[in-house]
Amino acid sequence: MRPGFNYVTIRTLLAGNYPTYGSATSMTDALLEARELGCERDDRWLFRGLSFAVREGELVQIEGRNGAGKTTLLRMLAGLYWVQEGQVLWKGVSREQQPVGFAEQLLFLGHRTGIKLSLTPRENLAFWCKLHGEAPESLQKKALHKVGLKGYETVPCHQLSAGQQRRAALARLFVSQATLWVLDEAFTAIDRAGVSELEGWLSDQRSVGGAILLTTHHPIPTSLLDTRINLDELRA
Repeated sequence: MRPGFNYVTIRTLLAGNYPTYGSATSMTDALLEARELGCERDDRWLFRGLSFAVREGELVQIEGRNGAGKTTLLRMLAGLYWVQEGQVLWKGVSREQQPVGFAEQLLFLGHRTGIKLSLTPRENLAFWCKLHGEAPESLQKKALHKVGLKGYETVPCHQLSAGQQRRAALARLFVSQATLWVLDEAFTAIDRAGVSELEGWLSDQRSVGGAILLTTHHPIPTSLLDTRINLDELRA
């Protein structure tokens, strides 16, 4: 295990032993903080009493088997699901007290690409930019080239491979100024070269003080990973 890396189990968190992330810091310096979160589904708690923090320059991975609640947790933290129990804070203040400020600093990419198949990568990205803040066309073009879609910008997405469609979605990373990336299975359908590229982009985000919260079945290099939270311990 590399220095500074924390493998955090639910048992550790429930015991109140929060990770220090390599230094004796308090939870108050967190970008995103989860406090005593709980989610019940079909008369069963997926997780309960879950607390952790994500700080600047950190990558935190949520792991667990299918059905453990990984996607549910990410969507809850991103404000897409109702918080049944507990609280989510952004920079020490309740998220509900600053919905606009929180949304402006968050980029959420779900398991589904969120692109319209009848549109081209260029059109999809332009539409997304109009919803989330204008980005110049030159930056959008660079973003599409960055993710390997040079020459495919005007091809309808339904004609692209699954990996290329995923790349079209990932282009949003390069037109957004979000501090926090929340990524649900971002490595899905990506080929070996794309995996290496995405790992590099995650590293770049950390190096400029951004933070990443993600789920993936892809093994994250320990050089990138600060904390891993395992939800499997809460399974009945």
